[in-house]
Amino acid sequence: MHDLTLGLPTATLPKLATRQPDSHKGSYGHALLIGGSRGMAGSISLTASAALHTGAGLVTQAIPDRILETVAVLNPCAMCLPLLDDAQGRIVSGAYAQVAERFHKTDCIACGPGLGRSPELQDFTCRLVREAPLPCVIDADALNNLADAGGWPVSAPLSSQVTSDVSLPGPRILTPHPGEWERLSGVVARDTESQRQAAIEFARRHGVVVVLKGYRTLVTDGERAYINQTGSPAMATGGSGDVLTGIIAALVCQRLAPLAAAVLGVYCHGLAAERSPRTHVVLPTDLIANIGGVLAEWGHD
Repeated sequence: MHDLTLGLPTATLPKLATRQPDSHKGSYGHALLIGGSRGMAGSISLTASAALHTGAGLVTQAIPDRILETVAVLNPCAMCLPLLDDAQGRIVSGAYAQVAERFHKTDCIACGPGLGRSPELQDFTCRLVREAPLPCVIDADALNNLADAGGWPVSAPLSSQVTSDVSLPGPRILTPHPGEWERLSGVVARDTESQRQAAIEFARRHGVVVVLKGYRTLVTDGERAYINQTGSPAMATGGSGDVLTGIIAALVCQRLAPLAAAVLGVYCHGLAAERSPRTHVVLPTDLIANIGGVLAEWGHD
C-alpha cells in the first residue's frame, strides 16, 4: 500500500521557466501529435490547440491522409503530416517510418486521440512505445490498441511476478480514464482504490508515469503519488482528455520532467474548468481558452 499525497500546495507546484526576451519558437519545443481517423478529426485538433495554447513552440499533427484537409482547416496554427492510411481512414503500421523520420526534430510525442483501433494500429502503437527515443504521452485509443495487442508491449502482464522491465528508450506518460485502465490493467473500473494501487505498481515496475483520470485524478511515477484537487463535474464531456494530452505534451516540450509535466498539467486542466463561467458543462474549447491564463497565474516562476 502506498500513501497518497492529497494534492500539492500551490507554492510547490512545478513551474515553467520565465520566457526570455530573446527566445523564439524553437526555445519552446516541437510537439508531434499522432491521431485522428475518419469521423474523429476533432480529437487530434483539440490536442493540437491545447498544446499551442499551453506554449509549445511548434505543433505537428500526424494524421491519416484522408482527413488532412479537414484537420488543416480546423487548426491553421498547427502543421500537418499526412500518413499512410487504410480505406476506413485509419493510420496503418507502414506509417511508422514516416513518423520516425521526424523524431530528430521533435521534443515530445503524443499518440492516441481519435486514433481508432485495428491490428495495424496495434503494431504501430507497440512500436512507438518500444522504439521512440523521445518522451511520449500515450492516451485514448493508443492505450486501447496496446490492450488489444495483449497489454504493455515491453514486459510480462501486470499480474505476473516479474519485477523489472526491458528499458524504454524514452520517458512514457500514460493517461487512461478508468475504462481504458481496466482494459490495460485488468482491474475493474468501479474499484477506484484497486485501480489506483494498480497504477502505482504499474508505474513503479515499468518506469513510467501514469495519470489515472477521473474524480480526483491520480498522478504517479510509482514512487510518488498525488491526488489532484482541481476540476469540476462539468468537465465530463468528450474531448476533455484530448485537451489534457496536449497540455502535458506542451509542458514536456518546455523542458518539464514527465512527472512534473503531468502534475502541473492535471492541476491547470482542472483549474481551467473551474474558471469557466459555465456551471452545467465545460466544453473542451473552454478549457483551451482558459489554459493560458491559468498557466500565467500558477505555472511560471
